[in-house]
Amino acid sequence: MTIRLHCFGESGNAYKAALALELSGLDWEPVHVDFFNGGTKTPEFLALNSMGEVPVMVDGDIVLSQSAVIQDYVSSKSGKLGGRSAEERRKILRWQFWDNHKLSSPAGMTRFLMNFMPEDKRPGEVIAFTQARLKTAYMVLDNALADRDFLVGERLSIADLSCCGYLYYPEPFGFARADWPHIDAWLERIAATPGWKHPYDLMPGSPADRA
Repeated sequence: MTIRLHCFGESGNAYKAALALELSGLDWEPVHVDFFNGGTKTPEFLALNSMGEVPVMVDGDIVLSQSAVIQDYVSSKSGKLGGRSAEERRKILRWQFWDNHKLSSPAGMTRFLMNFMPEDKRPGEVIAFTQARLKTAYMVLDNALADRDFLVGERLSIADLSCCGYLYYPEPFGFARADWPHIDAWLERIAATPGWKHPYDLMPGSPADRA
């Protein structure tokens, strides 16, 4: 049975789940959610996820939301992208929790405020504050990658796919790869993985579609 992922291309959190599915080798397909026209607030969508957020994964009778949960399910089902021991799995969870709080949350907010809100409504002080928080997160991530190819163990895992989620997007939000050489090299390694795709090639929906 084909796994269905309710998502849209502009969502970095959806990208984390979609990329895990793509690299796992599981049979899956994206289902476009028209977020910018209220697609996550319809009764049909809220019946899938009362939180009103993407991504949502449907695999038969199993319905999951939150990207880290979906990634864990994909890894467990496919036997790929996970830890090789209980210790490695705890390290993966550590990075996923860190990413959700320290990296993806402010990155998603900042990118939305800078690119998807009307220019006259963009809160400059909020953007400056979240960019400062993000700079600290980039430092943590860059330092972690100074002497290793991937965040946990010797191979790509869902820890990497969590933390890279927003960093491939072209819209400006205060992240320049050239400023962070270890992150830049890590993103190159991930992108060189067979099956890797850019978010706008992996999921339907992009700013160009709405232009």
